[in-house]
Amino acid sequence: MAAQITHTRRLLSPWLARLAMFTLIALLIAACAVPATPAPVKEPEAAQPTPALRTLIVAISEDTVSLDPARAFETLPAIVHKATYETLVTFPPDSVDRIEPGLAESWTISEDGLVYMFKLRQGVKFHSGNTLTAKDVVFSFNRMKNIKGNPSFLAETIAKVEAQGDDTVVLTLTRPDPAILAKLVFSAFAVLDSETVKAHGGTDAEDAAQTDKAEEWLNNNSAGTGPFVLKGWTRQVETVLEAFPDYWRGPAALDRVIFRNMPEAAAQKIALEAGDIDIAMDISPDQVPSLKANPQIEVFEDLSDTIVFLIMNQDPALTGGIMSDPLVQKAVRLALDYDGLRALAGGAAVNPASVIPVGFLGAYGPDRALKRDLEAAKALLAEAGYPDGFEIELEYPDFTFGGINFGTFAQKIQADLAEAGIRVILKPAEVQVALQNYRDGKEGFGLWLWLPDYRDSLDYVEFLPEGVVGKRVNWRDDNADETIKALRDQVLVETDDEVRAELFRQIQDYLQEKGPYAPFLQPGVQIGVRVGVKGFAYNPQWRIDPYTMAK
Repeated sequence: MAAQITHTRRLLSPWLARLAMFTLIALLIAACAVPATPAPVKEPEAAQPTPALRTLIVAISEDTVSLDPARAFETLPAIVHKATYETLVTFPPDSVDRIEPGLAESWTISEDGLVYMFKLRQGVKFHSGNTLTAKDVVFSFNRMKNIKGNPSFLAETIAKVEAQGDDTVVLTLTRPDPAILAKLVFSAFAVLDSETVKAHGGTDAEDAAQTDKAEEWLNNNSAGTGPFVLKGWTRQVETVLEAFPDYWRGPAALDRVIFRNMPEAAAQKIALEAGDIDIAMDISPDQVPSLKANPQIEVFEDLSDTIVFLIMNQDPALTGGIMSDPLVQKAVRLALDYDGLRALAGGAAVNPASVIPVGFLGAYGPDRALKRDLEAAKALLAEAGYPDGFEIELEYPDFTFGGINFGTFAQKIQADLAEAGIRVILKPAEVQVALQNYRDGKEGFGLWLWLPDYRDSLDYVEFLPEGVVGKRVNWRDDNADETIKALRDQVLVETDDEVRAELFRQIQDYLQEKGPYAPFLQPGVQIGVRVGVKGFAYNPQWRIDPYTMAK
């Protein structure tokens, strides 16, 4: 047994020796090794903050019916279109004193005043990326004219528009038109991307009034060359624009512009003071002193070119013959308390002598405005067969414009006419509904306003028989006298400014005695602006241009 154990030890000894040696080496290595440093845990990278959008928020009492340039004829669309579209010619940012190049870098006029040749800028891009060419101008002008929307009357003197190559547009007139360049500033003459509009159902064909289907798309998208792109319109809520990065004059300083519908001046003032909006377009004169006392707000003030007036429809079927009677129409003009109406408006407001604003060629000043004469008004009503007066509905849009609340003025008119025996029933309506009735010629007695479409007294020929407003009150050639028709026809073709001014004076004399209007107010302009807004400029053609502004 002892021999077996001894033999086993001899067999294990070399293996045990080697094992011991390996163990010793391992222990020595472990003793000398530097402890390993754990690998650091990689922290997730912090998210980079998204730069805040430079957003301008404008509060305005919305009157938009359409954002299609061929159909739009209201105030807010003019501002939106100034930002999203461009015209061949334009005005400086803050005046209407001269015509400047727009998409046309130059133009020439023939000696007979019938042919205008425009040279287009090169390299101008539409929002789609398409390049502007003369064919786009031809398409846009013909589409506007053939759709026969509210602004189409502006193209009445245009016989044809043609493209000569890609960069030249030739405009031929039916007769000399001293106001044609001023008309071309109006956004109805905005140049649209013809390919894009056609792709969305647009056409410039002669039957475009029936066949053009692009309005719905253009109400939420733009097809222009302007510095901003229309991103959406929510009716009576807001209109949103975003900067166009490839604008030919360089990107705008603002990323986004939001026009927010706020029908009441009080709401606009509160929002402006709170910093919720940057610009309040419709503050009232009585709000100006407190806003001026706020170091965070600046107030722009001036006399507007807006005329506020009453219409008395010439269609006897609408009011049983009452408001179409010339004696009643003059009685209404004499029954208004002009001084009281001006005082109610406050600010820079004046009483105009006619539908032509103070400051326009041939326009009378406020010193020639009508004065109240209640006894004469009552005598005219008696002569017309209404010795005890009558009852009549007054229709008007229920909104505020430029600080003028139509409801407040309707109540004042109601009180004024009651003193002459005319019992007025107020009939307010939502602005789009009221506009449609007015434009369709269905209002017998209404309260409205007019802003010039172009900067020339010729725009007010539209109040005469067969004009845009004339048709709305059913004043046609067949129920108008020869005197006013002759004056209209003369002033339409006259090019000498001295003669034109005299003709406009004669038209005003006529309208004070006859005619279906009672103009009573040319209000001031009051706009509140937060001090952080830079580059604010007011232009009566489009009111404000977001491209000139920054925050």
